[in-house]
Amino acid sequence: MLSCPLSTTEVAEFAPALLRWQRRHGRHDLPWQSSREPYRRWVSEIMLQQTQVTTVIPYFLRFMSRFPDVASLAAAELGEVLQVWAGLGYYRRARNLHASARLVVTDYGGVFPYTSDALQRLPGIGRSTAAAIAAFAFNRRAAILDGNVKRVLARYFAVPGYPGDAAVERELWRLSEALLPRREISRYTQALMDLGALVCTRQPRCNDCPLVTGCKARREQRVAEFPAPRRRVRRPLRRARFLIALNNKSVLLVRRPDLGIWGGLLCPPELPADSELADRELRRFGCNGAGRDLPAIRHGFTHFSLDIVPLLCRAELAQRHIAEPGLVWLPLNQIGAAALPAPFKKLLLRLAGA
Repeated sequence: MLSCPLSTTEVAEFAPALLRWQRRHGRHDLPWQSSREPYRRWVSEIMLQQTQVTTVIPYFLRFMSRFPDVASLAAAELGEVLQVWAGLGYYRRARNLHASARLVVTDYGGVFPYTSDALQRLPGIGRSTAAAIAAFAFNRRAAILDGNVKRVLARYFAVPGYPGDAAVERELWRLSEALLPRREISRYTQALMDLGALVCTRQPRCNDCPLVTGCKARREQRVAEFPAPRRRVRRPLRRARFLIALNNKSVLLVRRPDLGIWGGLLCPPELPADSELADRELRRFGCNGAGRDLPAIRHGFTHFSLDIVPLLCRAELAQRHIAEPGLVWLPLNQIGAAALPAPFKKLLLRLAGA
Protein backbone atom coordinates (compact mmCIF):
# COMPACT_ATOMS: atom_id res chain seq x y z
CA MET A 1 0.00 0.00 0.00
CA LEU A 2 1.32 3.43 -0.92
CA SER A 3 2.02 5.86 1.86
CA CYS A 4 4.44 8.79 1.84
CA PRO A 5 4.32 10.31 5.32
CA LEU A 6 4.56 14.07 5.48
CA SER A 7 6.64 15.71 8.16
CA THR A 8 5.64 19.02 9.71
CA THR A 9 8.80 20.55 8.27
CA GLU A 10 7.98 19.43 4.73
CA VAL A 11 4.51 20.92 4.92
CA ALA A 12 5.84 24.14 6.43
CA GLU A 13 8.63 24.63 3.86
CA PHE A 14 7.13 23.35 0.60
CA ALA A 15 4.72 26.17 -0.28
CA PRO A 16 6.90 29.12 0.88
CA ALA A 17 9.84 27.88 -1.20
CA LEU A 18 7.62 27.56 -4.24
CA LEU A 19 6.05 30.98 -3.75
CA ARG A 20 9.44 32.71 -3.43
CA TRP A 21 10.64 30.99 -6.59
CA GLN A 22 7.49 31.85 -8.55
CA ARG A 23 7.76 35.55 -7.78
CA ARG A 24 11.23 35.68 -9.33
CA HIS A 25 11.23 32.93 -11.97
CA GLY A 26 7.62 31.98 -12.71
CA ARG A 27 5.40 32.96 -15.62
CA HIS A 28 3.60 36.27 -15.16
CA ASP A 29 2.72 37.51 -18.66
CA LEU A 30 0.59 34.75 -20.17
CA PRO A 31 -2.45 36.29 -21.92
CA TRP A 32 -4.98 34.68 -19.58
CA GLN A 33 -3.13 35.97 -16.49
CA SER A 34 -4.12 39.58 -17.15
CA SER A 35 -7.44 39.08 -15.36
CA ARG A 36 -9.17 36.84 -12.84
CA GLU A 37 -12.22 36.83 -15.13
CA PRO A 38 -13.60 33.26 -14.82
CA TYR A 39 -14.42 32.92 -18.52
CA ARG A 40 -10.84 33.57 -19.63
CA ARG A 41 -9.44 31.27 -16.95
CA TRP A 42 -11.89 28.53 -17.90
CA VAL A 43 -11.11 28.69 -21.62
CA SER A 44 -7.35 28.70 -20.98
CA GLU A 45 -7.50 25.71 -18.62
CA ILE A 46 -9.53 23.67 -21.12
CA MET A 47 -7.11 24.54 -23.94
CA LEU A 48 -4.13 23.64 -21.77
CA GLN A 49 -5.42 20.10 -21.25
CA GLN A 50 -2.92 17.91 -23.14
CA THR A 51 -1.46 20.94 -24.97
CA GLN A 52 1.63 23.04 -24.27
CA VAL A 53 1.43 26.73 -23.38
CA THR A 54 3.34 27.93 -26.45
CA THR A 55 0.88 26.12 -28.71
CA VAL A 56 -2.18 27.39 -26.84
CA ILE A 57 -1.36 31.12 -26.81
CA PRO A 58 -2.28 32.02 -30.43
CA TYR A 59 -5.40 29.86 -30.30
CA PHE A 60 -6.47 31.45 -27.03
CA LEU A 61 -6.08 34.94 -28.46
CA ARG A 62 -8.03 34.04 -31.59
CA PHE A 63 -10.77 32.36 -29.54
CA MET A 64 -11.10 35.38 -27.24
CA SER A 65 -11.28 37.71 -30.22
CA ARG A 66 -14.18 35.76 -31.71
CA PHE A 67 -15.91 34.75 -28.45
CA PRO A 68 -15.03 37.44 -25.88
CA ASP A 69 -17.50 36.24 -23.24
CA VAL A 70 -19.60 33.26 -22.28
CA ALA A 71 -22.73 34.71 -23.86
CA SER A 72 -21.13 35.01 -27.31
CA LEU A 73 -19.81 31.45 -27.08
CA ALA A 74 -23.18 30.10 -26.00
CA ALA A 75 -24.94 31.92 -28.87
CA ALA A 76 -22.59 30.53 -31.53
CA GLU A 77 -23.23 27.43 -33.60
CA LEU A 78 -21.04 24.43 -32.80
CA GLY A 79 -19.65 24.40 -36.33
CA GLU A 80 -18.31 27.92 -35.90
CA VAL A 81 -16.70 27.02 -32.57
CA LEU A 82 -15.03 24.00 -34.13
CA GLN A 83 -13.76 26.14 -37.00
CA VAL A 84 -12.13 28.65 -34.62
CA TRP A 85 -10.67 25.70 -32.68
CA ALA A 86 -9.38 24.03 -35.86
CA GLY A 87 -5.77 22.91 -35.55
CA LEU A 88 -5.65 22.72 -31.76
CA GLY A 89 -6.77 19.08 -31.72
CA TYR A 90 -8.71 17.05 -29.15
CA TYR A 91 -11.93 18.55 -30.48
CA ARG A 92 -14.03 17.11 -27.70
CA ARG A 93 -12.69 20.01 -25.62
CA ALA A 94 -14.30 22.50 -28.00
CA ARG A 95 -17.62 20.66 -27.91
CA ASN A 96 -17.50 20.63 -24.11
CA LEU A 97 -16.70 24.36 -24.01
CA HIS A 98 -19.72 25.08 -26.17
CA ALA A 99 -22.01 22.84 -24.13
CA SER A 100 -20.74 24.31 -20.85
CA ALA A 101 -21.21 27.88 -22.08
CA ARG A 102 -24.85 27.16 -22.85
CA LEU A 103 -25.32 25.61 -19.40
CA VAL A 104 -23.73 28.61 -17.69
CA VAL A 105 -26.09 30.93 -19.57
CA THR A 106 -29.26 28.87 -19.10
CA ASP A 107 -28.73 27.35 -15.65
CA TYR A 108 -26.48 29.91 -13.92
CA GLY A 109 -27.69 33.16 -15.46
CA GLY A 110 -24.37 33.70 -17.23
CA VAL A 111 -22.40 33.67 -13.93
CA PHE A 112 -19.78 30.97 -13.45
CA PRO A 113 -20.08 28.75 -10.38
CA TYR A 114 -17.19 29.48 -8.04
CA THR A 115 -16.61 26.22 -6.16
CA SER A 116 -14.61 23.29 -7.41
CA ASP A 117 -17.52 20.88 -6.86
CA ALA A 118 -19.95 23.05 -8.83
CA LEU A 119 -17.49 23.57 -11.69
CA GLN A 120 -17.10 19.81 -12.06
CA ARG A 121 -20.75 19.58 -13.05
CA LEU A 122 -19.94 21.35 -16.33
CA PRO A 123 -18.95 19.14 -19.30
CA GLY A 124 -15.22 18.61 -19.74
CA ILE A 125 -14.19 19.89 -16.31
CA GLY A 126 -12.55 17.29 -14.10
CA ARG A 127 -11.30 17.57 -10.55
CA SER A 128 -7.93 19.19 -11.29
CA THR A 129 -9.25 21.59 -13.93
CA ALA A 130 -12.08 22.67 -11.63
CA ALA A 131 -9.62 23.31 -8.81
CA ALA A 132 -7.38 25.39 -11.08
CA ILE A 133 -10.29 27.55 -12.28
CA ALA A 134 -11.53 28.00 -8.69
CA ALA A 135 -8.04 28.97 -7.53
CA PHE A 136 -7.23 31.37 -10.36
CA ALA A 137 -10.62 33.01 -10.77
CA PHE A 138 -11.93 32.96 -7.20
CA ASN A 139 -8.84 32.28 -5.03
CA ARG A 140 -10.59 29.20 -3.66
CA ARG A 141 -8.46 26.74 -1.71
CA ALA A 142 -8.39 23.58 -3.84
CA ALA A 143 -5.65 21.14 -4.83
CA ILE A 144 -4.68 20.50 -8.45
CA LEU A 145 -3.08 17.41 -9.95
CA ASP A 146 -2.32 17.82 -13.65
CA GLY A 147 0.49 15.97 -15.43
CA ASN A 148 3.15 18.47 -14.39
CA VAL A 149 2.14 18.37 -10.73
CA LYS A 150 2.09 14.57 -10.74
CA ARG A 151 5.68 14.61 -11.94
CA VAL A 152 6.78 17.11 -9.28
CA LEU A 153 5.16 15.21 -6.41
CA ALA A 154 6.22 11.77 -7.67
CA ARG A 155 9.84 12.91 -7.66
CA TYR A 156 9.77 14.97 -4.50
CA PHE A 157 8.33 12.09 -2.45
CA ALA A 158 9.72 9.24 -4.63
CA VAL A 159 6.23 7.83 -5.13
CA PRO A 160 6.53 4.45 -6.90
CA GLY A 161 4.26 3.39 -9.74
CA TYR A 162 2.61 4.94 -12.79
CA PRO A 163 0.64 8.11 -11.81
CA GLY A 164 -2.32 7.04 -13.92
CA ASP A 165 -2.90 3.94 -11.78
CA ALA A 166 -5.75 4.47 -9.31
CA ALA A 167 -3.77 3.76 -6.13
CA VAL A 168 -0.85 5.98 -7.18
CA GLU A 169 -3.18 8.79 -8.20
CA ARG A 170 -5.00 8.62 -4.85
CA GLU A 171 -1.66 8.98 -3.06
CA LEU A 172 -0.66 11.96 -5.19
CA TRP A 173 -4.02 13.62 -4.49
CA ARG A 174 -3.46 13.08 -0.77
CA LEU A 175 -0.05 14.74 -0.98
CA SER A 176 -1.32 17.63 -3.10
CA GLU A 177 -4.10 18.37 -0.64
CA ALA A 178 -1.83 18.08 2.41
CA LEU A 179 0.64 20.63 0.98
CA LEU A 180 -1.95 23.35 0.26
CA PRO A 181 -1.07 26.63 1.96
CA ARG A 182 -3.70 28.73 3.70
CA ARG A 183 -2.94 31.85 1.66
CA GLU A 184 -1.87 32.88 -1.84
CA ILE A 185 -3.64 29.90 -3.40
CA SER A 186 -3.69 31.42 -6.88
CA ARG A 187 0.07 32.10 -6.90
CA TYR A 188 0.83 28.72 -5.32
CA THR A 189 -1.23 26.93 -7.98
CA GLN A 190 0.63 28.81 -10.71
CA ALA A 191 3.95 28.01 -9.00
CA LEU A 192 3.26 24.27 -9.08
CA MET A 193 2.36 24.44 -12.77
CA ASP A 194 5.40 26.58 -13.58
CA LEU A 195 7.81 24.32 -11.71
CA GLY A 196 6.59 21.25 -13.60
CA ALA A 197 6.61 23.04 -16.96
CA LEU A 198 9.91 24.94 -16.63
CA VAL A 199 12.18 23.03 -14.22
CA CYS A 200 10.89 19.60 -13.17
CA THR A 201 10.42 18.48 -16.76
CA ARG A 202 11.11 15.10 -18.32
CA GLN A 203 14.73 16.27 -18.51
CA PRO A 204 14.81 18.13 -15.17
CA ARG A 205 17.05 21.07 -14.26
CA CYS A 206 17.48 20.08 -10.64
CA ASN A 207 20.08 22.77 -9.90
CA ASP A 208 17.43 25.43 -10.61
CA CYS A 209 14.75 23.81 -8.45
CA PRO A 210 13.65 25.58 -5.24
CA LEU A 211 12.70 22.20 -3.74
CA VAL A 212 15.95 20.39 -4.50
CA THR A 213 17.10 20.01 -0.91
CA GLY A 214 13.93 18.17 0.08
CA CYS A 215 13.50 16.08 -3.08
CA LYS A 216 13.77 12.41 -2.17
CA ALA A 217 14.40 11.26 -5.74
CA ARG A 218 17.29 13.72 -6.01
CA ARG A 219 18.77 12.71 -2.65
CA GLU A 220 18.67 9.05 -3.70
CA GLN A 221 19.97 9.85 -7.22
CA ARG A 222 16.89 8.20 -8.75
CA VAL A 223 15.30 11.18 -10.51
CA ALA A 224 15.02 9.30 -13.82
CA GLU A 225 12.92 6.59 -12.15
CA PHE A 226 10.06 8.94 -11.25
CA PRO A 227 7.35 9.03 -12.28
CA ALA A 228 7.23 5.44 -13.51
CA PRO A 229 6.17 5.15 -17.17
CA ARG A 230 2.89 3.74 -18.37
CA ARG A 231 2.98 0.02 -19.09
CA ARG A 232 3.15 -0.53 -22.82
CA VAL A 233 -0.03 -1.98 -24.29
CA ARG A 234 -0.29 -2.77 -27.97
CA ARG A 235 -3.19 -0.84 -29.44
CA PRO A 236 -5.46 -2.72 -31.86
CA LEU A 237 -5.22 -1.65 -35.51
CA ARG A 238 -8.33 -0.81 -37.52
CA ARG A 239 -8.68 0.07 -41.19
CA ALA A 240 -11.18 2.29 -42.99
CA ARG A 241 -11.57 3.74 -46.50
CA PHE A 242 -12.59 7.35 -47.04
CA LEU A 243 -13.75 8.89 -50.29
CA ILE A 244 -11.87 11.95 -51.54
CA ALA A 245 -14.37 13.15 -54.16
CA LEU A 246 -13.26 16.21 -56.11
CA ASN A 247 -15.42 18.42 -58.32
CA ASN A 248 -14.67 21.89 -59.64
CA LYS A 249 -11.76 22.47 -57.18
CA SER A 250 -13.93 21.45 -54.23
CA VAL A 251 -14.01 18.35 -52.07
CA LEU A 252 -17.05 16.55 -50.72
CA LEU A 253 -17.22 16.44 -46.91
CA VAL A 254 -19.73 15.20 -44.38
CA ARG A 255 -20.20 16.34 -40.79
CA ARG A 256 -19.56 13.45 -38.42
CA PRO A 257 -22.05 12.59 -35.65
CA ASP A 258 -21.37 14.34 -32.34
CA LEU A 259 -20.64 11.00 -30.65
CA GLY A 260 -17.70 8.88 -31.73
CA ILE A 261 -14.33 9.74 -33.22
CA TRP A 262 -13.99 13.18 -34.81
CA GLY A 263 -17.45 14.06 -33.48
CA GLY A 264 -18.91 17.19 -35.09
CA LEU A 265 -16.01 17.66 -37.53
CA LEU A 266 -16.08 17.70 -41.31
CA CYS A 267 -14.57 14.59 -42.90
CA PRO A 268 -14.55 12.87 -46.26
CA PRO A 269 -17.34 10.25 -46.42
CA GLU A 270 -16.37 6.91 -44.88
CA LEU A 271 -17.03 4.00 -47.24
CA PRO A 272 -18.68 0.76 -46.03
CA ALA A 273 -16.41 -2.26 -45.70
CA ASP A 274 -18.79 -4.30 -47.88
CA SER A 275 -17.69 -3.83 -51.50
CA GLU A 276 -21.23 -3.85 -52.91
CA LEU A 277 -22.37 -1.18 -50.46
CA ALA A 278 -19.20 0.81 -51.13
CA ASP A 279 -19.88 0.75 -54.89
CA ARG A 280 -23.39 2.00 -54.23
CA GLU A 281 -22.00 4.91 -52.21
CA LEU A 282 -19.54 5.76 -54.98
CA ARG A 283 -22.35 5.91 -57.55
CA ARG A 284 -24.42 8.02 -55.15
CA PHE A 285 -21.62 10.58 -55.02
CA GLY A 286 -21.12 10.57 -58.78
CA CYS A 287 -17.84 8.63 -58.73
CA ASN A 288 -18.61 6.27 -61.58
CA GLY A 289 -15.13 6.29 -63.08
CA ALA A 290 -12.10 4.51 -61.76
CA GLY A 291 -10.64 6.02 -58.63
CA ARG A 292 -7.30 5.25 -57.08
CA ASP A 293 -6.23 4.45 -53.57
CA LEU A 294 -3.72 6.86 -52.10
CA PRO A 295 -1.10 5.65 -49.60
CA ALA A 296 -2.60 4.71 -46.25
CA ILE A 297 -2.26 7.15 -43.36
CA ARG A 298 -1.85 5.71 -39.87
CA HIS A 299 -3.45 7.80 -37.15
CA GLY A 300 -3.25 7.02 -33.44
CA PHE A 301 -6.11 7.36 -30.98
CA THR A 302 -5.98 6.70 -27.26
CA HIS A 303 -7.17 3.11 -27.47
CA PHE A 304 -6.49 2.07 -31.06
CA SER A 305 -4.69 2.96 -34.27
CA LEU A 306 -6.48 3.59 -37.55
CA ASP A 307 -5.17 3.03 -41.07
CA ILE A 308 -6.94 5.59 -43.23
CA VAL A 309 -7.09 4.52 -46.89
CA PRO A 310 -8.13 7.51 -49.06
CA LEU A 311 -9.84 6.71 -52.38
CA LEU A 312 -9.35 9.62 -54.75
CA CYS A 313 -11.86 10.12 -57.55
CA ARG A 314 -13.52 12.88 -59.54
CA ALA A 315 -17.24 13.29 -59.03
CA GLU A 316 -18.87 13.35 -62.46
CA LEU A 317 -22.18 14.71 -61.17
CA ALA A 318 -22.47 18.45 -60.73
CA GLN A 319 -22.37 19.68 -57.15
CA ARG A 320 -26.04 20.61 -57.20
CA HIS A 321 -26.91 16.93 -57.72
CA ILE A 322 -25.08 15.95 -54.53
CA ALA A 323 -26.59 18.36 -52.05
CA GLU A 324 -27.99 16.27 -49.20
CA PRO A 325 -28.30 17.50 -45.59
CA GLY A 326 -24.99 17.06 -43.79
CA LEU A 327 -22.92 17.13 -47.00
CA VAL A 328 -20.69 20.08 -47.83
CA TRP A 329 -18.72 20.95 -50.95
CA LEU A 330 -15.73 22.81 -49.55
CA PRO A 331 -13.38 24.68 -51.90
CA LEU A 332 -9.87 23.34 -51.57
CA ASN A 333 -8.53 26.83 -50.93
CA GLN A 334 -10.61 26.95 -47.70
CA ILE A 335 -9.25 23.73 -46.21
CA GLY A 336 -6.73 25.53 -44.01
CA ALA A 337 -9.41 27.33 -41.99
CA ALA A 338 -11.91 24.44 -41.81
CA ALA A 339 -12.57 22.17 -38.83
CA LEU A 340 -11.17 18.90 -40.16
CA PRO A 341 -9.25 16.14 -38.34
CA ALA A 342 -5.51 16.61 -38.70
CA PRO A 343 -4.79 13.67 -41.06
CA PHE A 344 -7.45 14.78 -43.55
CA LYS A 345 -6.46 18.43 -43.38
CA LYS A 346 -2.86 17.52 -44.12
CA LEU A 347 -3.87 15.28 -47.04
CA LEU A 348 -6.26 17.80 -48.58
CA LEU A 349 -3.79 20.66 -48.25
CA ARG A 350 -1.27 18.54 -50.12
CA LEU A 351 -3.83 17.78 -52.85
CA ALA A 352 -4.77 21.46 -53.05
CA GLY A 353 -1.12 22.37 -53.56
CA ALA A 354 -0.78 19.77 -56.29
